[in-house]
Amino acid sequence: MSCCQTHHPLHTDRYRLYIRWKISARPLCPRVMPERLRVGSSRMDPLSPQVVVVGSCMTDLVSLTPRLPRAGETIHGSKFFIGFGGKGANQCIQASRLGASTAMVCKVGDDSFGNNYIENFKKNKVCTDFVLQTAAAATGAASIIVNAEGQNAIVIVAGANLLLSPEDLTKASGAITGARVLVCQLEITPQVSLEALRAAHRSGVRTIFNPAPAVADLDPDFYSHSDIFCCNESEGAGDSFIGALAFFMAYYPQLSMEEMVKRSNHIASVSVQAAGTQTSYPQRDHLPQDIFS
Repeated sequence: MSCCQTHHPLHTDRYRLYIRWKISARPLCPRVMPERLRVGSSRMDPLSPQVVVVGSCMTDLVSLTPRLPRAGETIHGSKFFIGFGGKGANQCIQASRLGASTAMVCKVGDDSFGNNYIENFKKNKVCTDFVLQTAAAATGAASIIVNAEGQNAIVIVAGANLLLSPEDLTKASGAITGARVLVCQLEITPQVSLEALRAAHRSGVRTIFNPAPAVADLDPDFYSHSDIFCCNESEGAGDSFIGALAFFMAYYPQLSMEEMVKRSNHIASVSVQAAGTQTSYPQRDHLPQDIFS
Protein backbone atom coordinates (compact mmCIF):
# COMPACT_ATOMS: atom_id res chain seq x y z
CA MET A 1 0.00 0.00 0.00
CA SER A 2 1.39 3.39 -0.92
CA CYS A 3 1.89 6.11 1.66
CA CYS A 4 -0.06 9.32 1.84
CA GLN A 5 1.80 12.37 3.11
CA THR A 6 -0.04 14.72 5.46
CA HIS A 7 1.22 18.11 6.66
CA HIS A 8 -0.06 19.64 9.88
CA PRO A 9 1.10 23.13 10.99
CA LEU A 10 0.96 23.90 14.71
CA HIS A 11 1.14 27.40 16.13
CA THR A 12 1.51 29.14 19.48
CA ASP A 13 2.81 32.62 20.23
CA ARG A 14 6.36 31.32 20.57
CA TYR A 15 6.85 28.42 18.23
CA ARG A 16 5.76 26.75 15.04
CA LEU A 17 6.01 23.09 14.07
CA TYR A 18 5.44 21.26 10.83
CA ILE A 19 4.72 17.57 11.04
CA ARG A 20 4.38 14.99 8.30
CA TRP A 21 3.30 11.44 8.88
CA LYS A 22 2.77 8.42 6.71
CA ILE A 23 -0.50 6.53 6.54
CA SER A 24 0.23 2.93 5.64
CA ALA A 25 -0.86 -0.61 6.20
CA ARG A 26 1.65 -0.99 9.03
CA PRO A 27 -0.17 -0.90 12.41
CA LEU A 28 0.85 1.79 14.87
CA CYS A 29 2.21 -0.60 17.50
CA PRO A 30 2.47 -4.16 16.16
CA ARG A 31 3.38 -5.62 19.54
CA VAL A 32 0.26 -4.56 21.39
CA MET A 33 -3.49 -4.98 21.27
CA PRO A 34 -5.45 -1.94 20.05
CA GLU A 35 -7.09 -1.14 23.39
CA ARG A 36 -5.66 1.68 25.47
CA LEU A 37 -2.37 0.87 27.21
CA ARG A 38 -2.15 2.44 30.62
CA VAL A 39 1.14 3.53 32.14
CA GLY A 40 2.15 0.92 34.70
CA SER A 41 -0.11 -1.77 33.23
CA SER A 42 0.72 -5.31 34.35
CA ARG A 43 0.93 -6.25 30.66
CA MET A 44 4.10 -4.16 30.31
CA ASP A 45 7.59 -5.00 31.46
CA PRO A 46 8.38 -2.02 33.73
CA LEU A 47 12.10 -2.51 33.12
CA SER A 48 11.80 -2.38 29.34
CA PRO A 49 11.97 1.14 27.85
CA GLN A 50 9.04 1.86 25.55
CA VAL A 51 10.38 5.20 24.27
CA VAL A 52 14.07 5.24 23.29
CA VAL A 53 15.81 8.44 22.23
CA VAL A 54 19.12 8.43 20.35
CA GLY A 55 20.50 11.94 20.45
CA SER A 56 22.31 14.77 22.15
CA CYS A 57 22.98 16.14 25.61
CA MET A 58 24.08 19.74 26.07
CA THR A 59 24.92 21.70 29.17
CA ASP A 60 23.45 25.19 28.77
CA LEU A 61 25.53 28.09 30.13
CA VAL A 62 23.08 30.99 30.11
CA SER A 63 23.80 34.68 30.68
CA LEU A 64 21.02 37.28 30.83
CA THR A 65 22.04 40.74 29.64
CA PRO A 66 20.31 44.04 28.83
CA ARG A 67 21.49 43.70 25.23
CA LEU A 68 23.72 41.49 23.09
CA PRO A 69 27.39 42.58 23.09
CA ARG A 70 28.95 43.93 19.92
CA ALA A 71 32.13 42.44 18.49
CA GLY A 72 35.02 42.96 20.91
CA GLU A 73 32.75 44.42 23.60
CA THR A 74 32.45 43.31 27.23
CA ILE A 75 29.18 44.07 29.02
CA HIS A 76 27.71 43.25 32.43
CA GLY A 77 24.97 40.68 32.70
CA SER A 78 22.17 40.47 35.26
CA LYS A 79 21.99 36.72 35.84
CA PHE A 80 23.81 33.48 35.06
CA PHE A 81 22.60 29.90 35.36
CA ILE A 82 23.48 26.42 34.16
CA GLY A 83 20.75 24.23 32.69
CA PHE A 84 20.30 20.91 30.96
CA GLY A 85 19.58 20.89 27.24
CA GLY A 86 20.22 19.13 23.96
CA LYS A 87 17.32 18.18 21.73
CA GLY A 88 17.53 14.44 22.36
CA ALA A 89 17.71 14.73 26.13
CA ASN A 90 14.91 17.32 26.16
CA GLN A 91 12.58 15.05 24.23
CA CYS A 92 13.41 12.03 26.35
CA ILE A 93 12.80 13.85 29.63
CA GLN A 94 9.44 15.24 28.48
CA ALA A 95 8.28 11.74 27.56
CA SER A 96 9.46 10.46 30.93
CA ARG A 97 7.67 13.20 32.85
CA LEU A 98 4.43 12.12 31.22
CA GLY A 99 4.96 8.59 32.54
CA ALA A 100 6.75 6.84 29.70
CA SER A 101 9.38 4.21 30.42
CA THR A 102 12.33 5.79 28.63
CA ALA A 103 15.98 5.20 27.79
CA MET A 104 18.55 7.64 26.43
CA VAL A 105 21.33 6.61 24.04
CA CYS A 106 24.00 9.30 24.03
CA LYS A 107 27.59 10.16 24.88
CA VAL A 108 28.84 12.69 27.41
CA GLY A 109 32.31 13.62 28.60
CA ASP A 110 34.09 12.11 31.55
CA ASP A 111 33.77 15.41 33.37
CA SER A 112 31.61 17.20 35.92
CA PHE A 113 29.04 18.25 33.31
CA GLY A 114 28.73 14.65 32.15
CA ASN A 115 28.37 13.35 35.69
CA ASN A 116 25.73 15.96 36.45
CA TYR A 117 23.79 15.07 33.31
CA ILE A 118 23.69 11.40 34.24
CA GLU A 119 22.28 12.37 37.64
CA ASN A 120 19.72 14.58 35.89
CA PHE A 121 18.55 11.61 33.82
CA LYS A 122 18.23 9.45 36.93
CA LYS A 123 16.30 12.18 38.72
CA ASN A 124 13.86 12.20 35.79
CA LYS A 125 13.56 8.38 35.79
CA VAL A 126 15.35 7.93 32.46
CA CYS A 127 17.31 4.69 32.00
CA THR A 128 21.03 5.55 31.78
CA ASP A 129 22.32 2.12 30.76
CA PHE A 130 23.28 3.54 27.35
CA VAL A 131 24.55 6.95 28.45
CA LEU A 132 28.24 6.52 27.68
CA GLN A 133 31.14 8.62 28.92
CA THR A 134 34.37 9.39 27.09
CA ALA A 135 37.62 11.07 28.04
CA ALA A 136 38.24 11.99 24.40
CA ALA A 137 35.94 15.04 24.41
CA ALA A 138 34.06 17.27 26.81
CA THR A 139 30.33 17.08 27.38
CA GLY A 140 28.50 19.12 24.75
CA ALA A 141 27.89 22.70 25.82
CA ALA A 142 25.94 25.71 24.63
CA SER A 143 26.96 29.23 25.65
CA ILE A 144 23.80 31.32 25.46
CA ILE A 145 23.38 35.09 25.82
CA VAL A 146 19.81 36.36 26.11
CA ASN A 147 18.92 40.06 26.02
CA ALA A 148 15.99 41.84 27.65
CA GLU A 149 13.81 41.33 24.56
CA GLY A 150 14.41 37.58 24.54
CA GLN A 151 16.75 37.65 21.54
CA ASN A 152 19.77 35.41 21.90
CA ALA A 153 23.19 34.52 20.57
CA ILE A 154 24.34 30.92 20.98
CA VAL A 155 27.65 29.12 20.52
CA ILE A 156 27.40 25.32 20.56
CA VAL A 157 30.33 22.97 21.07
CA ALA A 158 28.99 19.49 20.32
CA GLY A 159 31.92 17.73 22.01
CA ALA A 160 31.19 14.16 23.05
CA ASN A 161 27.89 14.13 21.13
CA LEU A 162 29.81 13.69 17.88
CA LEU A 163 31.65 10.67 19.24
CA LEU A 164 28.51 8.55 19.56
CA SER A 165 29.19 5.81 17.01
CA PRO A 166 27.40 2.97 15.22
CA GLU A 167 29.33 0.61 17.51
CA ASP A 168 27.76 2.35 20.50
CA LEU A 169 24.33 1.70 19.00
CA THR A 170 25.09 -2.02 19.03
CA LYS A 171 25.21 -1.92 22.83
CA ALA A 172 21.70 -0.48 22.85
CA SER A 173 20.31 -2.62 20.02
CA GLY A 174 18.04 -4.63 22.31
CA ALA A 175 16.44 -1.49 23.72
CA ILE A 176 16.10 0.14 20.27
CA THR A 177 14.48 -2.86 18.60
CA GLY A 178 12.34 -3.68 21.64
CA ALA A 179 10.81 -0.24 22.08
CA ARG A 180 7.48 0.98 20.81
CA VAL A 181 8.86 4.34 19.64
CA LEU A 182 12.34 5.57 18.67
CA VAL A 183 13.18 9.28 18.44
CA CYS A 184 16.20 10.77 16.60
CA GLN A 185 17.50 14.23 15.65
CA LEU A 186 20.59 15.75 14.01
CA GLU A 187 22.65 17.08 16.93
CA ILE A 188 24.75 13.92 16.69
CA THR A 189 26.47 12.52 13.58
CA PRO A 190 23.65 12.12 11.03
CA GLN A 191 24.77 8.63 10.01
CA VAL A 192 24.35 7.42 13.60
CA SER A 193 20.78 8.73 13.71
CA LEU A 194 20.07 7.05 10.39
CA GLU A 195 21.47 3.71 11.56
CA ALA A 196 19.21 3.87 14.63
CA LEU A 197 16.17 4.65 12.48
CA ARG A 198 16.99 1.76 10.14
CA ALA A 199 17.34 -0.72 13.01
CA ALA A 200 14.07 0.39 14.59
CA HIS A 201 12.20 0.38 11.30
CA ARG A 202 13.33 -3.15 10.49
CA SER A 203 11.95 -4.30 13.83
CA GLY A 204 8.55 -2.67 13.40
CA VAL A 205 9.28 0.10 15.91
CA ARG A 206 7.57 3.41 15.17
CA THR A 207 10.06 6.19 14.42
CA ILE A 208 10.04 9.95 14.93
CA PHE A 209 12.71 12.01 13.21
CA ASN A 210 13.31 15.66 14.09
CA PRO A 211 15.64 17.01 11.34
CA ALA A 212 17.19 19.73 13.46
CA PRO A 213 19.52 21.44 13.18
CA ALA A 214 18.91 21.34 9.45
CA VAL A 215 21.61 19.93 7.19
CA ALA A 216 22.06 20.19 3.44
CA ASP A 217 21.69 17.09 1.27
CA LEU A 218 19.86 14.96 3.82
CA ASP A 219 20.12 11.26 2.98
CA PRO A 220 16.80 10.16 1.36
CA ASP A 221 16.73 7.15 3.71
CA PHE A 222 15.76 9.50 6.52
CA TYR A 223 12.39 9.97 4.80
CA SER A 224 11.75 6.31 4.09
CA HIS A 225 12.65 5.22 7.65
CA SER A 226 10.72 7.93 9.51
CA ASP A 227 7.06 7.41 10.35
CA ILE A 228 6.93 10.95 11.72
CA PHE A 229 9.03 13.69 10.15
CA CYS A 230 8.68 16.74 12.39
CA CYS A 231 10.42 20.07 11.80
CA ASN A 232 10.40 22.74 14.50
CA GLU A 233 11.64 26.31 14.67
CA SER A 234 12.49 26.40 18.36
CA GLU A 235 14.13 24.06 20.85
CA GLY A 236 12.11 24.17 24.07
CA ALA A 237 8.48 23.93 22.95
CA GLY A 238 9.33 21.83 19.91
CA ASP A 239 11.17 19.28 22.00
CA SER A 240 8.33 19.17 24.52
CA PHE A 241 5.93 18.49 21.65
CA ILE A 242 8.03 15.65 20.24
CA GLY A 243 8.51 14.05 23.66
CA ALA A 244 4.77 14.19 24.24
CA LEU A 245 4.03 12.77 20.80
CA ALA A 246 6.39 9.85 21.45
CA PHE A 247 4.54 9.19 24.70
CA PHE A 248 1.12 9.12 23.04
CA MET A 249 2.32 6.94 20.16
CA ALA A 250 3.73 4.45 22.64
CA TYR A 251 0.90 4.33 25.16
CA TYR A 252 -2.25 5.47 23.30
CA PRO A 253 -1.95 3.85 19.86
CA GLN A 254 -5.73 3.74 19.50
CA LEU A 255 -5.86 7.54 19.14
CA SER A 256 -5.88 9.11 15.70
CA MET A 257 -2.72 10.98 14.73
CA GLU A 258 -4.71 14.21 14.72
CA GLU A 259 -5.72 13.62 18.33
CA MET A 260 -2.15 12.77 19.35
CA VAL A 261 -0.93 15.99 17.72
CA LYS A 262 -3.64 18.00 19.49
CA ARG A 263 -2.76 16.62 22.92
CA SER A 264 0.98 16.99 22.34
CA ASN A 265 0.47 20.56 21.22
CA HIS A 266 -1.41 21.33 24.43
CA ILE A 267 1.46 19.96 26.52
CA ALA A 268 4.00 21.99 24.54
CA SER A 269 1.90 25.13 25.04
CA VAL A 270 2.12 24.61 28.80
CA SER A 271 5.92 24.47 28.59
CA VAL A 272 6.21 27.97 27.12
CA GLN A 273 4.53 29.43 30.20
CA ALA A 274 7.50 28.63 32.47
CA ALA A 275 11.16 29.63 32.42
CA GLY A 276 13.96 27.42 31.16
CA THR A 277 13.97 24.39 28.92
CA GLN A 278 13.67 21.10 30.78
CA THR A 279 12.60 22.98 33.90
CA SER A 280 9.51 24.14 31.99
CA TYR A 281 8.37 20.68 30.95
CA PRO A 282 5.17 19.68 32.76
CA GLN A 283 4.79 16.55 34.86
CA ARG A 284 1.81 14.29 34.20
CA ASP A 285 0.22 15.19 37.56
CA HIS A 286 0.28 18.89 36.67
CA LEU A 287 -1.77 18.52 33.49
CA PRO A 288 -5.53 18.10 32.93
CA GLN A 289 -6.16 14.40 33.36
CA ASP A 290 -8.59 14.22 30.43
CA ILE A 291 -5.49 14.45 28.21
CA PHE A 292 -4.71 10.90 29.35
CA SER A 293 -8.20 9.46 28.99
